Amino acid sequence: MNAYVIITRHHFSPWIALSLIAVAEILTLSVWFSASVVATPLEHQWHMNSVEVALLTASVQLGFAVGALVSSLTGIADRFRARTIFSTAAVAGAVVNGLFIMSNSWEVGMFLRILTGVTMVGVYPIAVKIVTEWSPVRRGTAVGILVAALTLGSALPHLILLLGLAAPWQITVLASSILALGGAAIIAFVLPDSPVARQDTITKVSLDSLRHVLKNKAGLLADYGYFGHMWELYAMWVWFPVFAYASLIANHSHRTAAAAAAALIGFLVIGVAGAIGSVTGGLLSDKIGRTAVTIIAMAISGLCALTIGLTYRGPSWIQIALGLVWGVSVIADSAQFSTAVTELSEPQYLGTALTLQTAVGFLISIVSINLIVATKDLLGWEWALAPLSIGPFLGVYAMSRLRANPASLVMANGRR
Repeated sequence: MNAYVIITRHHFSPWIALSLIAVAEILTLSVWFSASVVATPLEHQWHMNSVEVALLTASVQLGFAVGALVSSLTGIADRFRARTIFSTAAVAGAVVNGLFIMSNSWEVGMFLRILTGVTMVGVYPIAVKIVTEWSPVRRGTAVGILVAALTLGSALPHLILLLGLAAPWQITVLASSILALGGAAIIAFVLPDSPVARQDTITKVSLDSLRHVLKNKAGLLADYGYFGHMWELYAMWVWFPVFAYASLIANHSHRTAAAAAAALIGFLVIGVAGAIGSVTGGLLSDKIGRTAVTIIAMAISGLCALTIGLTYRGPSWIQIALGLVWGVSVIADSAQFSTAVTELSEPQYLGTALTLQTAVGFLISIVSINLIVATKDLLGWEWALAPLSIGPFLGVYAMSRLRANPASLVMANGRR
């Protein structure tokens, strides 16, 4: 326990702890899309084609997925103090992200973005673990707030870009690294261990943790729902601002004005609407149940994915309005998959269960991110985003199955 924390961990308010974790998450996750938001100048500087741009964007997902698979196979997330993992990973992410400004080619840049994704394995899943230790009750609300922080952090580069639109792209990347260092400092020097932080961590590397996780049928149904959710989420986050920019250009907007508008739209739809959706989803899930919220949210977001293309070249206010609905619904369910796993898993295997869930989910997102390029080239922007609806509709089926499983009664105090 940190001696410099004035309030002892036994008297440290869970809501203060949650606030600190959320702020740290916002700051650290800003490195996730720091390169994606500056893809346009990089595309010209590195002479990239559309496929290479998509791969550069998806490389963070690849790094995260590979790192999470290694973590889930070895049980690393359950072997060390969660705060140590988070702060170390945040510093490493800040450093690797900062090195990106020294890249002189697409290949080097992609390698560094993969490493950035690997470091983020120690941030989001570990933050969920820390939050659940601090918030044994109203867990859906707590994790919902954490996912709101993830959403704002992911959207933060859009705001940085908007504020420094005339500045070199390197400024946006460096700013996110500085913010990540701030996140590491909060977890390392301000937040104490929770009163219930586990001391009996797993001390050896083995596949036993993974075997226990894979035997949990109810937990796997929650994972299947999450996989459908992830098919849609990051592809939407990556491509919706690009879709908005392309629509503005098609309507003969000036490129500089279109870039500024798309950056603002991206921050509003991904960050602001996403944060509202995350918190609202968390609050509702504690009241009406995890499966109910996920089913409703995925049904709405799936319909948005199917219809958003109809707004291409149309009035901007219609596109923005539907985009905001999509931004709320696409993330409103996200926290509930993680929360469900925390409720359905044995505590000593929680870190492994969370990292396995996110590993497979992010691998799936790589496919959908790159699929949009092919769909756009084949059918145009009008239908490019429609395939994203497949994931949430399959997710609705998985969560309906979980709702019918008697094991789901442990979630949300029996509300499922």
